[in-house]
Amino acid sequence: MDQKLLLLINREWTAAWLDWVMAGASSLNLWMGFLAVAALWLAVRGGVRARLYLVALVIVVALNDGVVSRTLKHAVGRLRPGQSADGVRMVELEGGGKPWRAFSKPVRVRYSRAQWGSEGRSFPSSHTVNLFSVAVVSGVFWGGRGWWALVPAGVVGYSRIYTGAHWPSDVLASVFLGVGASFVWVAAVFRVWEWGTARWAPGWAERFSGTNA
Repeated sequence: MDQKLLLLINREWTAAWLDWVMAGASSLNLWMGFLAVAALWLAVRGGVRARLYLVALVIVVALNDGVVSRTLKHAVGRLRPGQSADGVRMVELEGGGKPWRAFSKPVRVRYSRAQWGSEGRSFPSSHTVNLFSVAVVSGVFWGGRGWWALVPAGVVGYSRIYTGAHWPSDVLASVFLGVGASFVWVAAVFRVWEWGTARWAPGWAERFSGTNA
């Protein structure tokens, strides 16, 4: 079932314009500049809620990416689709990861050759875990507006299958992993926040809970 769904998404449900969209969504390094500017704007112009949001976001993503995902990748060692099967479409942007080059060049499509014996890093999908981590933290802090972050998270997760980087089961499991772990870390962040502000800065807790925070 996993292989059949992979081949449908990766080989059948494709189009030239979709190659470009999915390759762009899967190349998160292209968006780091925009994300850095957005984070700086929130840090400078945001209130207490925005700054706590950024702190929580950094903590949750760092733990999920650096501890949860990394540990599981080494423990499971599952081969990526292109490592364990011939003929998987590997869809990538050209341009060396630079946006002004990548978006001005055609998408690169090649077909895989099995590489048995390679180091497997397919499970979990760090892209998926990280983007759903962002969605959970955004939803918790900003309510209905924040939960819209689930849309780009879903697109990125789908793009990892489309571009041949992960099996569908990797991505589906990574959604649950990212969401579940993020709720645990967010709860821990709030517990530390409540304890710290109650002990040393009770006024901050009042500002955070206010509508103008």
